[in-house]
Amino acid sequence: MAKKWYVVHTYSGFEEKVKTAIEDNIQRKGLEDKISQVLIPTEKIVELKSGKKREINKKFYPGYILIEMDMDDEAWHLVRSTPRVTGFVGGKEPEPIQNEEVDVIIQQIEKGHVHLVKSQFDKGDNVRITDGPFSSFNGYVDKVDTDHNKLWVMVTIFGRQTPVELNFLQVEKA
Repeated sequence: MAKKWYVVHTYSGFEEKVKTAIEDNIQRKGLEDKISQVLIPTEKIVELKSGKKREINKKFYPGYILIEMDMDDEAWHLVRSTPRVTGFVGGKEPEPIQNEEVDVIIQQIEKGHVHLVKSQFDKGDNVRITDGPFSSFNGYVDKVDTDHNKLWVMVTIFGRQTPVELNFLQVEKA
């Protein structure tokens, strides 16, 4: 019987601990032939805080993990009895998800650094430009485009308010 992928619901924020606990139980009970993979779908995001870049792993589906397994009573019980697991998606008779869905998730994970940048800027924030031709100019945020990591800053040039298009890494809060 070929292994299938199942979705398991966990307490949000405890996905890593649940994954570790399940993997430890698999080894301790010798069930490597029944449960082959435990996966937490994540992507890398660059976040700006206080003008500093830092990479974080963001979960696609907080509170859920994927498990590739042969569904039998022993494997079901091992997963279900793990602390902080609330159950399989589908209840007592869990339904496997399609391999195509899993392939898409794995491709997203393997794509690597998906550089989304969380904006620390809001409309109206006072900012200082740190890079580019307007370096050291001060202004205020007029518009934020998080999809393209851009913002428009209103700066005074020759006595007039002028919008300047910049990316998030070119400005800092004043």
